[in-house]
Amino acid sequence: MSGKYDDIIHLSRPISKRHRPMSAYDRAAQFSPFAALTGHDAAIQETARLTERETELGIDAQIMLDQKIQLLAKRLKERPLVTLRYFKPDERKQGGAYLERTGRVLKVDAENQYILFCDGEAVPFVYLRDILPPQEEKEL
Repeated sequence: MSGKYDDIIHLSRPISKRHRPMSAYDRAAQFSPFAALTGHDAAIQETARLTERETELGIDAQIMLDQKIQLLAKRLKERPLVTLRYFKPDERKQGGAYLERTGRVLKVDAENQYILFCDGEAVPFVYLRDILPPQEEKEL
């Protein structure tokens, strides 16, 4: 049986003088699957991530919170230790999460509407939902 390539079938493979031979790993990588939809998995995970809806305080709860803010402002020299319950909006989608943060308060800025902890973290009044005393203090 005589074939089309009988004249070259038994010749050795040519070796380049410019390029080194490719490793088996690199050769296999040429044929590995690729992500045709780059970022698709991340987009699905982001969509599936749950957020909470922000709820508004009622009038009575807002009055109580305002009184707690005023009491806290009067006690700033003591650097009171408190727990703030607040809403943190999500940066990527609608909604957010309710968080609690315990720490010593440095400043209550009524003009700019925020409470500043000694470590520099600030919580805006608009997201504040409650001021709670830590376990050892029950005055607020």
